[in-house]
Amino acid sequence: YHCMIHPNILNDFDGRYRGRDGQIHRADGFNYYTVFSLWDTYRALHPLLNIIDKDRSRDFVLTFKAQFEQSGRLPMWELWDNETNCMIGFHSVSVIWDAFNKHVIGSETLNALYTAVKTEAMSTRFGLSSFRKNNFLAIEDESESVSKTLEYSYDMYCVANIASATH
Repeated sequence: YHCMIHPNILNDFDGRYRGRDGQIHRADGFNYYTVFSLWDTYRALHPLLNIIDKDRSRDFVLTFKAQFEQSGRLPMWELWDNETNCMIGFHSVSVIWDAFNKHVIGSETLNALYTAVKTEAMSTRFGLSSFRKNNFLAIEDESESVSKTLEYSYDMYCVANIASATH
């Protein structure tokens, strides 16, 4: 049952929710979710849910898309429509890639997410500029340099696969 505790539906019964931009939006054709602790969940929970709960997983990806449209960012560790920035990596891209591979989302949705994925990969947050320049982070570049190097490497692998699948 722990696999079903989070993420949570944030929208009201009529689909309305307060988005990452502070405005009221309406989720049309999906439920809008919150509490994406992606560093904790991208390795096991999301791959499992992409197999056993495809409808909910599809809604997660559509939530990612909506969050990018509202804030210019995919979630890192989003809590009640606020980005906490308290984890490393940008693992929403790995959840998106896995959802595509497991036929949770199709090419149309993946194509619609490409700009969001590329934006995250080209970010300058948390040492990503140095990572792209050197293909690793040194301790002088950023705290948690070894962990961030490992996490960014996997995320960039997912970005490359998404780029290949969409172009």
